[in-house]
Amino acid sequence: MSQIPTIAAAAKALAAKTMSPVELTQDCLARIRALEPELHAFVTLTEDRALSDARKAEAEIMASGPRSQMHGIPVGLKDIVDTKGILTTCQSRFLADNIPDKDATCAASLDAAGSVLMGKLTTHEFADGGPSFDLPDPPSRNPWNTAHFTAGSSSGTGAAVAAGLVLGGIGTDTGGSIRGPASLCGIAGLKPTYGLVSRAGVAPAAYSLDHIGPMCWTVEDCAIMLQSLAGHDPADPASANRPVPDYVSGIGGGVRGLRIGVVRHFHETDHPVSAATQASITDAIKIYEGAGATVVDVTLPPLQDWSACGFLISAAERLAAYEDWAMTRLDTFSARVRDRMFLGSFVTGADYLQAVRFRRELCAELAAVMRDVDILLTASNPGEAPLIDQVPRWDNLTKPNFTFPFNVAGVPALSLCGGFGPQGLPLGLQLVARPFEEADLMRAGHAYELATNWRAQRPAICASKEPALACA
Repeated sequence: MSQIPTIAAAAKALAAKTMSPVELTQDCLARIRALEPELHAFVTLTEDRALSDARKAEAEIMASGPRSQMHGIPVGLKDIVDTKGILTTCQSRFLADNIPDKDATCAASLDAAGSVLMGKLTTHEFADGGPSFDLPDPPSRNPWNTAHFTAGSSSGTGAAVAAGLVLGGIGTDTGGSIRGPASLCGIAGLKPTYGLVSRAGVAPAAYSLDHIGPMCWTVEDCAIMLQSLAGHDPADPASANRPVPDYVSGIGGGVRGLRIGVVRHFHETDHPVSAATQASITDAIKIYEGAGATVVDVTLPPLQDWSACGFLISAAERLAAYEDWAMTRLDTFSARVRDRMFLGSFVTGADYLQAVRFRRELCAELAAVMRDVDILLTASNPGEAPLIDQVPRWDNLTKPNFTFPFNVAGVPALSLCGGFGPQGLPLGLQLVARPFEEADLMRAGHAYELATNWRAQRPAICASKEPALACA
């Protein structure tokens, strides 16, 4: 069995006809069979569909070449993304038998690009809460050490991409649910600008904070996947109607001339990070300066202000999305989500309105800072993944998180692997750009990845089950 390729490498080999979509899919299925019993990354494995998609892609590529770089690429979808004729449970008892009659727009976009659907990936219930052990399916495990947490709620996507069960996957992000798992699982995860990728057909968490985006092994792979996902969709009232740029061709342009602002108080004062994470940020600054970027310190409103604002909006909007069930069948939810529904019921209309007003002020301050810098740099997590059975019930309330500010602002944000901590688990860096400037954001992330060797190391579990399962 071959090494786990990136999307970029696989796309090149498929186009050159030196790799078969069927063989690539079979490799992923072999890893799934070997590792899924420990990782719990899938809710529903669609093996027959995957092999059918792969055979179709192979015939099309042989006849006329690939129609996109995603043609023949194995992917997974977070299980809050509707899939026609395929179980979509949102990891909840409420939807245990739910089979949609239509694909979500993001699922349809990947299908149109020729991707191979491997299945539906584990999430937290309705993309809320944390690792719950009182749901029909178990929570995902971190492939770097299965005793540890993946973060959430795009937990299965993070685990599946890191272990090479899929080459890319869909995540959703309301307060960090792409970037959290990307950080703890050591992959790249992009939360695009609000409205860039359609939310139509994706179960809501909080309407004004929800984002859909790619999770992949590298930033370049995220760019390739975003190219197929971005675009206007009349079915999503928040969808941005603007031309989609080329995210891929300029990704290797480097960072010379970019101005990078370090939000030092976020990770040094507002929520101090581990020594290893601080060292990774310091190293990243040196890398960017050495590559010709100008690096300066910047100041934003305190992390606590962003988190308080985002939490009030999220709590109210999450309750609104599922109010009927919360009023009539509250005990059917997992304990974690039930507690959050209770808390949301205490947010008054006045509270919500004040949070929305405060949001405007916070966004204006961010926009003012970003007039003078192209990219922001901070942490995406404070350190390595915690043990999965030691994640507090109120894990998103005990301390402010580093990702929420950029959901509140709706700007693009990227988590990428910043190395490894003393336990051998991944560390996460976060880069942020102005609205709709994903191309610059991913160019900066790609430059960092090229300057480090973190992408050369896969979790040891990839090779532990079977000698043929080599790691890239």
